[in-house]
Amino acid sequence: MTTRQILFGVLLFSLLACALIYAVHLWLTRRSRGVYVPLQDISRGEGRSVRNLYRQWLQLAYRFCLHVPLVKGYVMRLRQRISVVHPYDEISLRLETMKLAAVITGTMGITALLLIWSNPTIGFIVLIMLACIVIHDLLIEMYVNRLERKLLIQSVELFSQVRHHYQQHGMVDEAIYEGAESAGPEIALHTHRIYHALVSKDPEEELEKYYESAPNRYLKAFAGISRLVMEFGDYARKKSSIYLLGLSGLTREIQLEILRRDKLDYLLKGLNVIALAPVFFAKPIERWARGNFPAMDQFYTSKLGFITKISIYVIIVVAYVLLQKLQQHRETDYRAGFDKPSWEERLCRIPMVRNLALIMAPRQGTPAFARLLRLLRESNTRLKLEWFVVRRLTLFTLAFALSLSTAVFLHVQARHQLLYAPVPEQQSLFGQMNEVQLQAAERRAEQDRQWMEQLGMSPAVDQGQAEKLIEENGAQGMTQEQIKAAADRVLEKLRQFDGEYLRWWELVLAIAAGLIAYAFPLWMLYFHRKVRNMEMRHEVYQFMTVISILRGMERISVEGILEWLNRFAVIFKVPIQKCLLHYEHGAQLALTELKEDVWFPDFQRLVDKLLLAVDKVPIREVFDEDLDGEMAFSFEQRRQEYEALIDTKAGWGRMIGFAPMYALIFLYLVIPLIGMSFTQMSIYYEQIQRL
Repeated sequence: MTTRQILFGVLLFSLLACALIYAVHLWLTRRSRGVYVPLQDISRGEGRSVRNLYRQWLQLAYRFCLHVPLVKGYVMRLRQRISVVHPYDEISLRLETMKLAAVITGTMGITALLLIWSNPTIGFIVLIMLACIVIHDLLIEMYVNRLERKLLIQSVELFSQVRHHYQQHGMVDEAIYEGAESAGPEIALHTHRIYHALVSKDPEEELEKYYESAPNRYLKAFAGISRLVMEFGDYARKKSSIYLLGLSGLTREIQLEILRRDKLDYLLKGLNVIALAPVFFAKPIERWARGNFPAMDQFYTSKLGFITKISIYVIIVVAYVLLQKLQQHRETDYRAGFDKPSWEERLCRIPMVRNLALIMAPRQGTPAFARLLRLLRESNTRLKLEWFVVRRLTLFTLAFALSLSTAVFLHVQARHQLLYAPVPEQQSLFGQMNEVQLQAAERRAEQDRQWMEQLGMSPAVDQGQAEKLIEENGAQGMTQEQIKAAADRVLEKLRQFDGEYLRWWELVLAIAAGLIAYAFPLWMLYFHRKVRNMEMRHEVYQFMTVISILRGMERISVEGILEWLNRFAVIFKVPIQKCLLHYEHGAQLALTELKEDVWFPDFQRLVDKLLLAVDKVPIREVFDEDLDGEMAFSFEQRRQEYEALIDTKAGWGRMIGFAPMYALIFLYLVIPLIGMSFTQMSIYYEQIQRL
């Protein structure tokens, strides 16, 4: 039984098993109710027990998965990722986790089986498994992004309701409670958590807990502004209360974010399918080319053909990953609660690995050490210096080993093709060998293999020795010209067989691949630091919003402003905490150190104003009309940056999305076909000259 037949049987068994489980569910439903339940009645809502059985089955599956070691880690990872965006209750969280796990693993499993069934080769199976791992994480991100977008849309409606109820009776907590009653189900859960935190005995502690798990900065700012107004009171400014102005600012921010996401999704719509489509067409194109152009068989079975095939699959996976990265809307990589030990930390616990990392890391006190430490801090990574070095060393080892293994495998594959590939009587550009010709070609390959073994697989054999051996062992019915052609063919195979070994330049290429992988984490840090420029603007704008509320409070001080900024901070949290710790020993010195710790100019200007407000100018005068102008400028600047970024992403997305299709058509079909055509034409030209 072939591999294709086995996979087809597994797929058929899976479909039959699904149908059987569904039938059992229907039977259990009818038995529990004691009446016949037709399918159309289920769709009308009369078969609700099926849903109850389904929910019970998911709960049992969740409990079962928690007792399986590897599956438990996977389920808990999904649960943690969903709970960050949506604070479900325990029962709903388990149901959503298992539904997401079942949908993703089922879809990926069936797709992988279909692809492997179409091309059951070892290399393709390994590539499909790697692609499933990558695409699996990206599917989870897509699900989370949809939840985040739904939260943003419902947040706009919530703020409108809160504004309406606040204008009615002027009470923040009551407005939030009444707004939550008419809000969407997802945002209502967050709003109730904010309400219970505001009316609790210790609002500061409860809000701190919510800040750590808030899905976006807008809800965090909404909770903070509500707490500020409840603690210090509201006051009129520009014919409106400061609380309503804060809600208006948050609404504009969310609407800008929704428009950005909608436009980006519209411009990149469908490119994911276009990028993945070549996976399904690679094997049919190869079969068509082999069936109509026998010379292409030589290309697809050669080292160059194998490298081309792997390159196309890699291009497909990389293009899909890049498209998903372009469509991601995550604000920052930092999330509270995700401080589990990383694999770098676990490796670093091994004494030998830790000692090697300390040797490879820059020495403390050197400029390289200071630059790398500053880069790690500015890129907002949670990795320590030795962990980062362990990551680079691990990637170097994996890339070097993978490149070297690929080179060795290609040589082994080439030797196997030399020994076992069918040898046609004459090369033909069009058509396909029939069964008789194919059997003759296989017998010819077997005869060549026997002659090569009798010659000791030595490339030092000359033409006379080869012809003598062929005459003695297989020259029945062969002319002298055929014997000479067979000898030439065997000698050429011996020469190629002897030349299939690991060359020095292949070792150099493997080392180069390892060095590129070694430098890749460093490049990513530079890239993340550049990307964080916009995230820093977001956070500084949020600081301005908080200060615009705090500046009118009579009892507010610079230290109080820093404490409130620390509650909202994500990127600047560590330097602000350091400033608060040193504030009692000298406000001027602490703020000066804060300015030196952060390289972002907008934040440094904000610290300059705090320095001015320490003991020289009142806070209300320092942050007056100038702050409103900066906020308006920052909003307009970010709006233009969004438009430019969307246009750039759309251009890159179109280029990346169509790259796999172009690679499949040109690298896998057109260019090899042209090359083989020129080769065949040269062979025909030589044959014509001999006539």
